[in-house]
Amino acid sequence: MLAALIVVAAYVLASVGTTSKIPANLGPFLGIVVGLALAAHIANRIYAPDANPVLLPIAFLLNGLGYVMLARIAEHWARAQAGWTAVGVAAYILTLMVVRRSRDLDRYRYLLLLAATALMLSPLVPHFGQSHNGARLWVHFGPVVGQPVELAKLALCIFFASYFVEKRELLSVPTLRVGNRLVLDPRPLVPILVAWGFTMLVLGAERDIGFAVLIFVLFMSMLWLTTGRWNYVILGVVLFGIGAVASSRLFYQVHQRVTEWLHPTTTGQIMLGLYGMGSGGLLGTGLGFGHIAPVCAGCSNPIPEVQSDYIFAAFGTEMGLLGTTAIVFAFVLLVGAGMRIAQRARSEFAQGAGAGLTVIIGFQAFFIMAGIVRILPLTGITLPFMAYGGSSLVANYVLIALLMRISDEGERAIVAEQATAMRVQPPVTTSIPAVNR
Repeated sequence: MLAALIVVAAYVLASVGTTSKIPANLGPFLGIVVGLALAAHIANRIYAPDANPVLLPIAFLLNGLGYVMLARIAEHWARAQAGWTAVGVAAYILTLMVVRRSRDLDRYRYLLLLAATALMLSPLVPHFGQSHNGARLWVHFGPVVGQPVELAKLALCIFFASYFVEKRELLSVPTLRVGNRLVLDPRPLVPILVAWGFTMLVLGAERDIGFAVLIFVLFMSMLWLTTGRWNYVILGVVLFGIGAVASSRLFYQVHQRVTEWLHPTTTGQIMLGLYGMGSGGLLGTGLGFGHIAPVCAGCSNPIPEVQSDYIFAAFGTEMGLLGTTAIVFAFVLLVGAGMRIAQRARSEFAQGAGAGLTVIIGFQAFFIMAGIVRILPLTGITLPFMAYGGSSLVANYVLIALLMRISDEGERAIVAEQATAMRVQPPVTTSIPAVNR
């Protein structure tokens, strides 16, 4: 309810700043926001009553603030995002209803790998896939257009978690004798490297550099979290360096992104985002008062792709450093809650899946925000829950639902263990010494 009230208050402020009056549709908007929040909350009480109470409110708050900014930018973006938010909440509830036990996902790991492969290959199908800005990521099915890779990353995460947990001992304990020394047996890594290499080839063919980096980081993070061996981290850094240099030479899109990062004045796109954030100062211009929309009075240099890639810069313009810091802290809380869920999970598979899902949302947010402030080259992936994108929004709600399922199982197991320990604990007796009279 608190998140819903903050979203409604931001919506009123943005409308006052844009039109100088309270929005006429405030009542229906309030009803829709509160209705969606209550629907998700009721689903939690029914299907995951013991789950972490922090995840959903933070996700809903980020989603609501993103909608407010999209409504501020252009009405058609807001209408589409509102529809996708309803679909995302429905997917959230459906995931909690269908996935009643996390171990069910473990049993279907190879089926999920096959589904991820099909989803990633679908944009390459002629007359089915679509290209945008040089990347072939979209598929159209009638009036619906989406990015299948958003769901593929979740399936790959579950597959990685299942495989790494099964091969944990072989991947972490030296068992292969070479001369007088025992070293790690590389054979268990072959199937997973083949799957990862195929993923990189497909994403490279689709010119999807952002998700290629995200899947690589997911792979290496889960491998390190499973085994705890820094050798894999060093190997990952070397492979990433080789891949980055090769990609910048082979793919024009990668070369262009690196060039813009090193020399932002060549195109001006990054500079416009930085100028927009700089104009916000500490407190921002106020919601509705910044020059961020593609078409607005007095906007000689609006922020480019403000509804998707640069929506974080729009928040920096109108909410300032404090507003963007609050958004960063919201993602930090989201990641912290996810890692706590992974630590308290009831099984090794649930621990790996929880950590992997948290890595996805944490690094995705980090990559896009770091790209906007020019810490890293801009990857082009969306800011979770906030940027416009139907498939991304639905996939992120499914991700949160899976974390809630893992959290509910873990908390129930801990409560059951504590109750068992209390029952078997012998009663405490005290002896009172006799007193001589």
